[in-house]
Amino acid sequence: MSRSARVRISFVLACVLTLGLSVPAGAVQEGKGKKKEEVPPQGTPVLWRDHTDVAALDLLLGPGGAEMQPDLSRLTFLKEETGGYSKKYRVRDAKGRVWVAKIGKEAQPETAASRLVWAAGYVTEVTYLSPRVTIPGKGTFENVRFEARPENVKRFDAWRWDSNPFAGTRELQGLKVLMALIENWDIKDDNNRMLAVSGGQGEMELHYVVSDLGATFGKTGGQNSPMAMLRQVKGSRNEPADYASDKFIEGVEAGEVRFDFSGKNSHLMRGIKAEDAQWAGELLARLSEKQIEDAFRAANYTPEEVSLLAGAVKARITQLVSAGR
Repeated sequence: MSRSARVRISFVLACVLTLGLSVPAGAVQEGKGKKKEEVPPQGTPVLWRDHTDVAALDLLLGPGGAEMQPDLSRLTFLKEETGGYSKKYRVRDAKGRVWVAKIGKEAQPETAASRLVWAAGYVTEVTYLSPRVTIPGKGTFENVRFEARPENVKRFDAWRWDSNPFAGTRELQGLKVLMALIENWDIKDDNNRMLAVSGGQGEMELHYVVSDLGATFGKTGGQNSPMAMLRQVKGSRNEPADYASDKFIEGVEAGEVRFDFSGKNSHLMRGIKAEDAQWAGELLARLSEKQIEDAFRAANYTPEEVSLLAGAVKARITQLVSAGR
């Protein structure tokens, strides 16, 4: 190859590299299969709203109620979902509604956790659990969680715990408290979603939800040593005995609650004022014993597990209400 040809090739390569590096963040790159990041529409951010009649909340059916309950008499397999700890399939039920079916150890705790978070007033995913279901072409499974994918709800990528419209509010601090209460040791931005929902008067609302609550009702893992922070933090999930025996609050110091929490992003649990912890506890303290137990019955726990888990939740609620008093 002549020297002039080599110069021309080098020039072309340099131009290609320069153009490649100048592609704006979030833009689609040809041939790379990268999805363009969508910008959420304008709307009112919603994290929490108070229930006017807590006694009327049905924790067996959860936020979707009887109206959204899936018809599992006939399922159509659509595709396999990728990512995350659990195996997931997208399916269509007999009513034509689309769901994401989660299989495995996270299905039960997520069903219960979503109901408790919803009962406290936070916007959540709509979930149901089937004790046994057959997904055509995939098999028959036990304890399958179904999460709704309504056509009128547009989903957007993660919102950040450290940067969002609710930073510094009692409501955001209360959500962190609930994550500690249910032992969500996998608390991270990637597990959050923003849902664009049309409000009652036609206005657009942007619901900030913790979408993945599967790593709950066990115990948090890891330690606060420098070496432990270098390793991947893990804990147990769906282990009622672990949950019931794990410590929750270590104490109150200078008006701030010290949680016994060593999961991912444990810094989120620092700096929570006692009054914010009390407020979160009082939200759940309005629930009856039956309502709390129903959250676990909805997840198909055994009567013994329902009693153990509900008792542990009630004990934690009492600790929150009395924090610093």
